[in-house]
Amino acid sequence: MNSKRGAVPASFFGIAVGATAFANLWRVAIRVWHLPASVGDVLTVAALAIWLAMLAAYAHKWLTRADEARAEMQHPLQSSYAALGPVSSLLVAQLILPYAHTFALALFWIATVAQLALGAYLHGRFWQGGRKPELVTPAIYLPTVAPGFVAGTTAAALGFHQLGGLFFGAGLLSWLAIESLILHRAAVHEPLPEPLRPLLGVQLAPPVVGGISYLSLTTGVPDLFALALLGYGLYQMLILLRLLPWIRQQPFTPVYWAFSFGVAALPTMAARMVERGAGSPLDWIAPVLFVASNLVIGILAVKTLGLLIRGKLIAPADVQTAVQPTAQAPQPIATDPRGTSAG
Repeated sequence: MNSKRGAVPASFFGIAVGATAFANLWRVAIRVWHLPASVGDVLTVAALAIWLAMLAAYAHKWLTRADEARAEMQHPLQSSYAALGPVSSLLVAQLILPYAHTFALALFWIATVAQLALGAYLHGRFWQGGRKPELVTPAIYLPTVAPGFVAGTTAAALGFHQLGGLFFGAGLLSWLAIESLILHRAAVHEPLPEPLRPLLGVQLAPPVVGGISYLSLTTGVPDLFALALLGYGLYQMLILLRLLPWIRQQPFTPVYWAFSFGVAALPTMAARMVERGAGSPLDWIAPVLFVASNLVIGILAVKTLGLLIRGKLIAPADVQTAVQPTAQAPQPIATDPRGTSAG
C-alpha cells in the first residue's frame, strides 16, 4: 500500500447510503411491478459489501490516523458526514430484516444509540454559535434530519411504531428549522463555491425520506400530508434540474453522491404510495421516477468506478488540505468536503 495515499473521508458514507437506499428502492419496485427478484438480491449484496467496506475503511482511519480522524470530527462541515455511518447502518437493518431479524434488531439499536449520541454532539456544537455563513450548507441536515427519518422508518419495520413516531417528529421539526437557515444563507450570502455545489443534492432528500417514514408509520390510502411531502419533493427535483448546469461546473467527484439518497427515496415514496392505493397521476409518475433513478445511480456508480480504476477516488495524503477544526477562521478545506481530487 502507498503510505502517501489519503484516508477515506467520512463523506464516503454517502456512497453506502446511496447504495442501500437504491437496493431498498428495488425491493419496493419488485413488489409493486413484479420485477425480477434476482436484481434486488444482487443490489442488496452489493450495498452490503459497500457498507462493510466503508465501515472497515473508516475504522482503519481511526486506528491508524487517529489525529486526522479527530480533526475531521472537529471540522464544522466535514464532521456532519460522520452521521451517515449510523444512517447507512439503519438502512442496512431494513435490507437484512427479512433474512436476519435478530441481527437487524441489534443493528437498529446500535445505530440508533450512535446516531442519537452523534446528533446531540454535533447539533449541540451548532447551537454554541460561531459558524461562518460559508459553512452553512445542506450538510447540516445530516446529524439530525436524516437519522430521525430513517430511524423512524426502521423502527416501524421492526414494529416499534410509537418509537418511530418520536424519531419522525425529531426529523420533521429539525428539517423545517434547518431549511429556513439554508435558504437564508443562499439568499443573502455569496453563492456556494464550485466544490460545494453538488451538496445541494441533499435538498431533495428530506421531504421524500420523511415521506417514506410517514408512510411506514401510517396505514391505508396515502393522505393529504403524504401527498404534500411528495409534492415538495417533486418541486425540489425541478429546482435541482434548473440548477444542474450551475452545479456541474464542478467536475465529477464522490461528493455528487449527495444526490443519491433523494434520487432513490423519491421513487421509493411514489411506488409505496401506488402500492397503498394512490391512483393517477402517481401510477404513471412512479415508473418514470424509477427509471430516472436507475439512470442517475448508474451514472454515479460508473463515474465512481472510473475514479477508482484511475487511482483518483482518494487523493494522496500530501495533496489533501489540512482539516481546520474551528469555524472562526476556515481554511480552504471548507470548500472541499470530499477529501478527493477533482480527477
